[in-house]
Amino acid sequence: MMALITSISGIRGTIGGIPGKGLTPPDILRFVSAYAGLLKSRYPREERRVVLGRDARISGEMVNKLVTATLQASGFDVVDLGLATTPTVELAVVHHHACAGIIITASHNPAHWNALKFLDDQGTFISAALGADILAHAAASDFTYEESGRLGNCTFDHDGLQRHIDAILAHPYVNQPAVAEASFTLVVDAVNSVGGIAVPELLKALGVKKTILINGTPDGRFAHDPEPLPEHLEVLCDAVVEQKAHCGFAVDPDVDRLAVVCENGEVFGEEYTLVAVADYVLGLHQGPAVSNLSSTRALRDICDKHQQPYFASAVGEVNVVEKMKECAAVIGGEGNGGVILPGLHYGRDALAGMALFLSHLATQKKSCSDLRDSYPRYTISKNKITLGSEMNTDMILSEIAGRYRNQPLLTIDGVKIEFGKDWVHLRKSNTEPVIRIYSESDSAVKADNLAKKLIEDIREIVKKG
Repeated sequence: MMALITSISGIRGTIGGIPGKGLTPPDILRFVSAYAGLLKSRYPREERRVVLGRDARISGEMVNKLVTATLQASGFDVVDLGLATTPTVELAVVHHHACAGIIITASHNPAHWNALKFLDDQGTFISAALGADILAHAAASDFTYEESGRLGNCTFDHDGLQRHIDAILAHPYVNQPAVAEASFTLVVDAVNSVGGIAVPELLKALGVKKTILINGTPDGRFAHDPEPLPEHLEVLCDAVVEQKAHCGFAVDPDVDRLAVVCENGEVFGEEYTLVAVADYVLGLHQGPAVSNLSSTRALRDICDKHQQPYFASAVGEVNVVEKMKECAAVIGGEGNGGVILPGLHYGRDALAGMALFLSHLATQKKSCSDLRDSYPRYTISKNKITLGSEMNTDMILSEIAGRYRNQPLLTIDGVKIEFGKDWVHLRKSNTEPVIRIYSESDSAVKADNLAKKLIEDIREIVKKG
């Protein structure tokens, strides 16, 4: 089934099919042309430079050629990093003083998907307002191209990864001597994408004694579902135990999400990647931490432990970054294994997350499982309820907020209700008549029951009309 999803955060779709129904060449041309047109109105000719990078999907080379040609036709010089992690591209935008960046990756989506993710001149994902402008200009075909004498050039940058690694090792929170002294043996699942290139280079630079790489060929033929969730990491879990490794790492195809496996083969929990890293960072430097409303309560517990403030943002990386800048956070991210280290750059970075996690593990002198046991154990239950297309989801969420007005509430992104240390977060989908319901408690049963109670409330409201 073909799909094309256009949103303010990027353009993603399945490769092939009919224009407008999948991610086809005309669709790629239209959206890149729209972004180029908006950039032309903001930057003089001498500043029109765009950095490109892509994950290892089979369609990536084809999409890259289309994007490059479209930018050149629009009068932009292109700096092509080739196969590169998302955070590597983000850093390269600033390094090259570019006015924008485009990352060709569908992140954790299956191999037959691809996407265009747009960056601003700071190497961060574009604002909602600029994303909406791109969609509007693309819909109106509001763009023009340059004459032959004003076409852009294309150059290649093969040093982006090395600069990225150098910047990580230079960060004051990264304790390379301690990591080297720990003589770690690690297993890495790179899901046959750019992690197979980037992760071994980082670990070598950190002084890791032995790295065992599985699914390390960057050919885009994903060996399993590429989202680094526990149900997709069985091979990694087994390999960690078989190799007697200290821990294992799994990354998604563009290396902005990090999952950890303990030495006993148990998953650390993607929600707890940020928790562990924040514990380490807050032990070194005072300051706030930020995660989104649907991330685990454990990060707030860690902030309380270090007597530092915690702030919640709306869901979405761009919202987390905005809140981090607003409160001058020293660490932040999302509960999907996304770590954002503002002293490095404002983007989720699995390589930086690895360096910080290993620094923490090395200085704590604990096993990975003992480190995990030192944190609270919460369970998140993820549910949704599908409504009729005629239903007013905003009205339903408002009614829910009214019912629970005596509980602590947050309404910056749907409705989040707290019940002591338990919580439930309800958000409407922007693409379908669905309300997503995330709940958390110290047991799976309690988390599920909390979600069921809110689903019952919604059904009552719908029935009442």
